[in-house]
Amino acid sequence: MRKTDVACALTLIAGLAFVGCGGKKVQTPAAPAPVAPQAPPPAPPPSLSDVVPQENEYDRLKKKSSDELDRLGLLAEIHFDFDKSDVRESDRPILNRNAEALKKYDFIIATVEGHCDSRGTVEYNLALGERRAKAAYDYLVSLGVPAARLKTVSYGKEVPLCTEQTEDCWARNRRAHFAVTGKTTH
Repeated sequence: MRKTDVACALTLIAGLAFVGCGGKKVQTPAAPAPVAPQAPPPAPPPSLSDVVPQENEYDRLKKKSSDELDRLGLLAEIHFDFDKSDVRESDRPILNRNAEALKKYDFIIATVEGHCDSRGTVEYNLALGERRAKAAYDYLVSLGVPAARLKTVSYGKEVPLCTEQTEDCWARNRRAHFAVTGKTTH
């Protein structure tokens, strides 16, 4: 074998490109391109038996006790002017939201509590508190809340939120408070 033939063979083996061998141009084969790692195949969708059903809000709340429901604050209180028991225009939207909540969660039984400020006699404030509770009750019933799911009670001035002798404090105490006090069995 000639030296040039040996050199040509070595050149081919070494992978050099376009080397002259005996006057001829020889192209060495290109090295294979690196293979990119393949992504794993996508996971199959979960079967119906693997899917955990999502509990809706109605069912989740229905499982709670009436005390737990009351602490959630689903029902907001309204306030009254001094020595008045009519629902103020500014409190009607609050009662509208309360009515919607009571209709949506039709298992809730609520008590409308009538409260007064510290002025006046115990007897007078008990009667005024009852009129306030009844006014809120009547408004909710007029919006479609079943009367059988509402009760009223008057606490007069016996359960104040605030005990200072100021107008701001008295205004906070003149209220109808809505307490979740039970659940229906249906």
